[in-house]
Formats: sequence, structure tokens, C-alpha cells
Amino acid sequence: MLLPLYQIDAFTDRVFAGNPAAVCPLTEWLPAATMQAIAAENNLAETAFFVPQEGADYAIRWFTPTAEIDLCGHATLASAHVLFRHLNFQGEEITFHSKSGPLRVRHAADGRFTLDFPSRPPQPLATHPTGLLDALRATPLEVLASRDLVVLFNSEAEVLALHPDMAKIAALEYVGVIATAPGPEGIDFVSRFFAPRVGVPEDPVTGSAHASLIPFWAQRLGKTELRARQVSARGGELWCELRHDRALMSGYAVTYLKGEIELG
Repeated sequence: MLLPLYQIDAFTDRVFAGNPAAVCPLTEWLPAATMQAIAAENNLAETAFFVPQEGADYAIRWFTPTAEIDLCGHATLASAHVLFRHLNFQGEEITFHSKSGPLRVRHAADGRFTLDFPSRPPQPLATHPTGLLDALRATPLEVLASRDLVVLFNSEAEVLALHPDMAKIAALEYVGVIATAPGPEGIDFVSRFFAPRVGVPEDPVTGSAHASLIPFWAQRLGKTELRARQVSARGGELWCELRHDRALMSGYAVTYLKGEIELG
């Protein structure tokens, strides 16, 4: 059996930047173990699989090298890019059905994609999770939690200086840890995302993390439209908006690779 495979750099307008995702369009679902094995072989932060549903909708699932997860931004953007750029999708908006509900992706004339995700406001924690400070090797101003831990620092420099103990980060009872701080001129906030628990030591640009960062910073800064930068080694920028209970994030994508997977 031959399966199409695309590797897309998401949240960037040039190759070798943003966050690479593998995308495998399917006509029907493969066994979960097979999809997990493909994701492990790809060894990227995420591999997305999607299958067509009635009308113009698709069902989507995402796998890290070690686990299936409930929400992924950059691989959803990459999947929309594949449909528009390579599979001749007609229309301006795609709806993906997922474990986190319907996710809409709109394609603008300038090539930018906008993801419409559920907002996941993080809630303050009364006490630090056991082992967090040792794992971070730093002390944040605040600690909050949604699916992930959100740790707030004073400055971008402090976020850039983090060198967490990945084994201790993986031992925390959360999918990942989001470190964030106010951004420099023209950028409302910066972040980094660590998820060794699911096989991703540091993710370059993380849409699902922004589902928590957008409502957090919108409330803190008193505005609903925000500009964000994830300050990983590859880096990426997002245009963000909080719209009621939805977190919108926009970015570009480019194709790096097209090929086939050969399954016996």
C-alpha cells in the first residue's frame, strides 16, 4: 500500500523555519497502532491524518512520536495547506472534526490561514505542582493550568534563558509546559513550549498552546487582537484574536517535501 506524505513548515512563509508537520491524507482510517508507528518513523512533533466526511468536511487526528493528542495547531494548518495547495480543495474554509470539536480553517487571498480553535483559559494554581521549580530550573511569577501548565516570567530574556530538565518536565502531570512573557516592541507576548511527556522536548511553534495563551494575554492586556512570537530555535509568528469562547490564530505555511509511504 502506498500512502501520500507531505512535510509542511507551518506558521512561517519560508522553509527551514516555523514548525514542520507531516500530513497523510487517507480515504479511511488506518489502525491507530499503524498511525502511531508512522508518526514515530516521521519523528516530527506531529503527524496529522485526515479522512473525508460528508460534504466538504474532514475528520482529523494527530500523533506525536509517542502518543495521540487531543489538539494540534500547526499540523491542522499544515493539513489545510495540503488540501488547498495540493489536493485542489474548492472554497475558502475547511472544517475538521476532532477530539476537541469542530475546527475551522479559513484561507485568505494573501495565503494566510486562520485557525478557529476552542479557547482554553488557564486557571491560577494555589500551589506550584510538585517538582515544577526543579524541572524549570527557574522561578516564574505565576503558575496556571489548562491542558498544559502556563508559567509566566518577567521578560523575553528569562524565557530565552530557560534550560529545563526534560526528564523532570516529563514527570509532571500535564501534556506540556508553556513558558511565556511580555514581548518586545510590536509583539504582545512570547512563549516556548516543552512537551517531553509526549515525545516533544521543545516544540518550535505550538497552536494548541496559544489556545491557552490567547485568552490569558487578552485578559491581562485588555485587548482581543494580539501578535505573538514563539521564540524557539526555528521560531514562528502568529496573529491572534480572542472571539468570545474561540481562539483564532493565523499564519502561513510552505511545502518542504512530497512523497509516499510504502506499507507492506
